[in-house]
Amino acid sequence: MAPHVKALSSSCFYHIRSFRQIRPSLDHCMAVLATSVTSALISSRFDQLNSILYGTPLKHTAGLQRIQHAVARVVLYQHSRTSPLSSNELFKQLQWLPIEWHIWFKLATLILRALHTGRLPYLCDLLQHHEPTRSLHSSSSHKLLVPRHKLTFGSRAFRFSAPRV
Repeated sequence: MAPHVKALSSSCFYHIRSFRQIRPSLDHCMAVLATSVTSALISSRFDQLNSILYGTPLKHTAGLQRIQHAVARVVLYQHSRTSPLSSNELFKQLQWLPIEWHIWFKLATLILRALHTGRLPYLCDLLQHHEPTRSLHSSSSHKLLVPRHKLTFGSRAFRFSAPRV
């Protein structure tokens, strides 16, 4: 996992440095357009890893969080030393989630799409509905059964992580 996160961070920081060089010369309209392009470029690289990054140690997601902080500062043209805004305030302005929450959100939307649209039957086959033992008011909730697993690496698989999310 570490080599993959390192390669991803070096690629993202390359694009951040490139954008940082041209950012001062852009007018407002071009800056807005470049902001959306940069955000899409970086966030698409994060989205490729969502199912893999669920449940990973903090050392891996912390590197990705640093990338997200750097992108937010460049996109909003804020310097880290002189800016009065914290990273959380920058994320609120950009309507971004921190990496950990972003991973959960993307995984939850994938689960919802698999269960309710029927377009992802290969993922639906991995999920099992929890059967209530008696008829309760809460039995109409769509709880998923969390299967047992033996390895911690196996707990990050879609079959095991999806019901927890």
